[in-house]
Amino acid sequence: MTQHLHPVLADVTRRLTERSAATRTAYLARVREAALRGPARGRLACANLAHGFAAAEGPAKAELARGQKPNLAIVTSYNDMLSAHQPYGDYPPVLKDAVVRAGGLAQVAGGVPAMCDGVTQGRDGMQLSLYSRDVIAMSTAIALSHDMFDAALLLGVCDKIVPGLLIGALSFGHLPAVWVPAGPMASGLPNKEKARVRQLFAEGKVGREELLEAESASYHSRGTCTFYGTANSNQLLMEVMGLHLPGSSFVNPDNPLRDALTREAAAVAVRRTQQHDAAPALGEMVDEKVVLNACVALLASGGSTNHTLHLVAIARAAGILLTWDDLADLSAVVPLLARVYPNGAADVNHFHAAGGIGFLVSTLLDAGLLHEDVETIVGHGLRRYTEEPVLIDGELSWRPGPAESLDLDVLRPATDPFSADGGLKVLRGPLGTGVIKTSAVAVEHRTVTAPARVFDDQQDFLQAFADGDLDGQDLVAVIRYQGPAANGMPELHKLTPALGVLQDRGQRVAIVTDGRMSGASGKVPAAIHVTPEAAVGGPLARVRDGDVITLDAGAGVLHVEADLAHREPTGAAPSGAAWAGTGRELFAAFRATVGPADEGASVFPSPAADPTTAPEAPLVRS
Repeated sequence: MTQHLHPVLADVTRRLTERSAATRTAYLARVREAALRGPARGRLACANLAHGFAAAEGPAKAELARGQKPNLAIVTSYNDMLSAHQPYGDYPPVLKDAVVRAGGLAQVAGGVPAMCDGVTQGRDGMQLSLYSRDVIAMSTAIALSHDMFDAALLLGVCDKIVPGLLIGALSFGHLPAVWVPAGPMASGLPNKEKARVRQLFAEGKVGREELLEAESASYHSRGTCTFYGTANSNQLLMEVMGLHLPGSSFVNPDNPLRDALTREAAAVAVRRTQQHDAAPALGEMVDEKVVLNACVALLASGGSTNHTLHLVAIARAAGILLTWDDLADLSAVVPLLARVYPNGAADVNHFHAAGGIGFLVSTLLDAGLLHEDVETIVGHGLRRYTEEPVLIDGELSWRPGPAESLDLDVLRPATDPFSADGGLKVLRGPLGTGVIKTSAVAVEHRTVTAPARVFDDQQDFLQAFADGDLDGQDLVAVIRYQGPAANGMPELHKLTPALGVLQDRGQRVAIVTDGRMSGASGKVPAAIHVTPEAAVGGPLARVRDGDVITLDAGAGVLHVEADLAHREPTGAAPSGAAWAGTGRELFAAFRATVGPADEGASVFPSPAADPTTAPEAPLVRS
């Protein structure tokens, strides 16, 4: 039976496919040419091949020399400092054993960096955060560049890591690829209570000891943080894209089911190699329909605004020209079906228990808001992702997921949503183009008209708040020179408690910035990712204190009552000694070449350009 698609999803799919025809065709031509050549290790000279298995031992060494079995690359983001990545320390031997049992071989091909925005929030290191996505993509490509492999197992969870792994793996799109999640930590201090203590600390009503106690009770063990930020948005999107096993994203690290799913992911990767069933490889799988399924799932779940950058960059890595307008058009018809902090009181464990991704996929499919006709790592068709994994007598199997939500305060069907739209809007006006996430913003706060208070550094805003300079006045905080070309587009989530205090006092407040506010953004209206950014001469560079700004989320308007055209820019992006330390000076080339936010804020060339032609010289920006 042909699936009945929502007409807006059908129209966006048609437009995206037409817009991407040339770039997608060129990408697939490269993928198919690489696939026709077969596993490269079969053509390696003896010295090259010997280097590739010199460290192997026993039967594995002999099998690698013979080249008869599929060899899988393990690319890992393991480190033991960060809770989300610490579980991966145990994965390689488990994966290798499972791969051998399934008839293959596996080698740890390389590692990728994994930094935590939670640790670097408000620090200089945060200025490397977004850049790390493209470093991870390049690291993934380096790991796979040895041409020893028939498929890949990708181990990653958090903010930039999963998008980076996917962008890098798409450059080897002729290989099958399976992502292996690690799961969230068990629930700790409720997120609402954590937010309350943060605001009390911002007001000086509790001290650092009480704040640290609350934070430690919230972030308390291995696994991802339990709020629905970018890390857990990553997990949901990878599952809906068919790159995780069904129901595997939110199983806790120490659950016996987690180990069974890890082993099965390895076996599935072996089965997907060309030697076994000639299943579609990654580049074929990640098509326009899969990309739009990710967009719909992001909107329906109230996911991270960071994915307005990452999904665009991921799509472009596959030759697909996704735009913010595509996301906005979908948002107008995709209902909000989940309330997970910061869009509600629940955490991802509560979401998973209420029916989780399986129920979300089921109700969106029934509403015609997801493409069912897609390839996944477990075969053709997204309906498999309505199932949930279980252990029966120690054996892994899948059963139908819940037909109804088990908690309507957390998860609802498309026929009875929390909101009729997905809460993501594109804002336009004389200040540029930006996005706003409204799912956690009360209706009465979605339109703000107030004088601008302009800051070139988030610390200056926080100092003004601490000094009482922002008390008793409506304001639109303009935090500029925070874009990708200025200083790496850091998250400005550190501003959220202070802005929340002002709003709770009855002041009308909003923020307008060319920086990011992250998946943890909450109740204060925030026009983010504004492009063109101030550092490349965007209008924000000409805004002054007192200019009256209107942010109207409902109308999609970002207006200023001032003639900016005849003004000279003020302020500047950090340069010289101000852009040094914490490794920042090593990323000067990224600042000079990074693209705009609405094209994914990537240092990689646009697929619309001829990929064989390099620019004559990097673009130099002040």
